[in-house]
Amino acid sequence: MTTIAITAFSPTASVSAPRTSSQPTKLRLTVRGRRVFAAMAALPLVIALSIAVISGGAAMASRDSGVASVSYESVTVGTGDSLWSIAEEVAPAADPRDVVDAIVRLNALDSANVLVGQRLAVPAEYSSGS
Repeated sequence: MTTIAITAFSPTASVSAPRTSSQPTKLRLTVRGRRVFAAMAALPLVIALSIAVISGGAAMASRDSGVASVSYESVTVGTGDSLWSIAEEVAPAADPRDVVDAIVRLNALDSANVLVGQRLAVPAEYSSGS
């Protein structure tokens, strides 16, 4: 046997269907809520930064440990001299690029340009060969 169901439609009667979870609800935050949310999100960063600042004192330089003092000899720049020619003169057996780099670092030069009469410190490891 077959069963037939008849449903009556009435335009005046409205039955609201229960809300399903197909539409997610939106979260609405007030200005105060946004501020609290931002503060909570920034809290781990503030804590990490505070720890880094406080523990940064351990990285301070001390006299007790470190690199031994570097001994050097002085060279006066002559007319037509460059760092390259000085490097070749003081250390003919070494690579001039390494010697130029050591001279630049030891003298804290901004560039490889030198002036006539300028006194340059040359590391003893290179100047001992001359």
